[in-house]
Amino acid sequence: MSVAPNAPKGLLIAAPHSGAGKTTVTLALLRALKNKGCAVTSAKSGPDYIDPKFHEAACGTPCVNLDAFAMSGQQLRHLAGVQAENAQLLIVEGAMGLFDGAANGTGSAADLAACLGVPVVLVVDCARQSQSVAALVSGFANFRPDVKVAGLVLNRVGSARHEAMLRKALLPLNIPVVGALPRDEALHLPDRHLGLVQASEHGDLERFLETAAERVRECLDLDLLDKLATPLALAGRAEPKLLLPPPAQRIAIARDQAFAFCYPHLLDDWRRAGAALSFFSPLADEAPEENAESVYLPGGYPELYAGPLVSAETFRSGMMAAAERGALIYGECGGYMTLGEALIDADGGSHPMLGLLPLVTSFAARKRHLGYRVLTPLNLDVWPGLAGKPLMGHEFHYASIISEGPAERLFSATDAEGTAMPDMGLRCGRVMGSFAHVICQGV
Repeated sequence: MSVAPNAPKGLLIAAPHSGAGKTTVTLALLRALKNKGCAVTSAKSGPDYIDPKFHEAACGTPCVNLDAFAMSGQQLRHLAGVQAENAQLLIVEGAMGLFDGAANGTGSAADLAACLGVPVVLVVDCARQSQSVAALVSGFANFRPDVKVAGLVLNRVGSARHEAMLRKALLPLNIPVVGALPRDEALHLPDRHLGLVQASEHGDLERFLETAAERVRECLDLDLLDKLATPLALAGRAEPKLLLPPPAQRIAIARDQAFAFCYPHLLDDWRRAGAALSFFSPLADEAPEENAESVYLPGGYPELYAGPLVSAETFRSGMMAAAERGALIYGECGGYMTLGEALIDADGGSHPMLGLLPLVTSFAARKRHLGYRVLTPLNLDVWPGLAGKPLMGHEFHYASIISEGPAERLFSATDAEGTAMPDMGLRCGRVMGSFAHVICQGV
């Protein structure tokens, strides 16, 4: 690990817990810095598909996922370096609480900050506390010597008097307060069962971002924030191996509001390996390209668009044609459910899906499935470079499997702690999928 003299600077926005406002603060900072003329870009800690799209809308550049559980230190530093290559500042948004990670205790935002050598700006929800904020911040600041809490953002402050009490209590800690944001309903983002409502569905995202940026400009010291950032620790000259080899050289990828959960780092790697990528929208009743050797259906929200998917005849016939010509068809989570025979919605209505896998899934009785998965492909010799090698993945869904017909299992699986789980996914010839989102190949 090294820090070049001219390396771009970075910092990580974190919080003691989920719901403290770190996403809103991150988005506001990205837009405010962009408006100020700063070349700013972003990253998101962990397996999150939704927040990165908000980041992209806020600063105009695609956001990369940096996963300290699944990726090696070299991979993390390489991706961060590529992301920040043409930027002055990389802002990384944490996930959950600063020290929260996988079930085995690794993969936290704190691990990522230590790996990249960047300081933490802690967003503290002060709505229900005053002097006690000092004890909380002291605990976070002193918990790990390799993680520096360099600044504080006091969020949801009730009044000028409340802010004064907070600042006085924090004064002995000698941690700079970047600023204080008042309670403001205008800074609320709507959510649903997998997190925030997608950026593409937000009714007036541009107004929200500008409003949030103006609040930050008024209430936070952006010059101080820039001074707190430090040069990124970058990877060595050796380029890391592909995070995941491409399934073929010509890959058609579903992309719309129903199939939006796709990691940019995987697509970049597939391009780097020489694969030609094309995109199609099932919701617009588009079919994959006729010459595609592989079709990828990412995760998303097919349960919200089951009706349009059922009536998308061009999409359906194009998928059938791809299967008939022997294309490798792979679906993750929502894409996996779409490959099945039927999807039962939350009201109990059954919707026929593609029928390429003997699978029926349901949202009628919701049950949360959440956690990292270490996956080993079973007899998967049709995906070049994948057979027998472990994959790092993540599962997060509320759907349940109602029935499965005869098919091969796709993966053997363990959780983050190495505990064996039931085999996952199905495969019928060259059609396959599972509920797991693959992040990268294991190292």
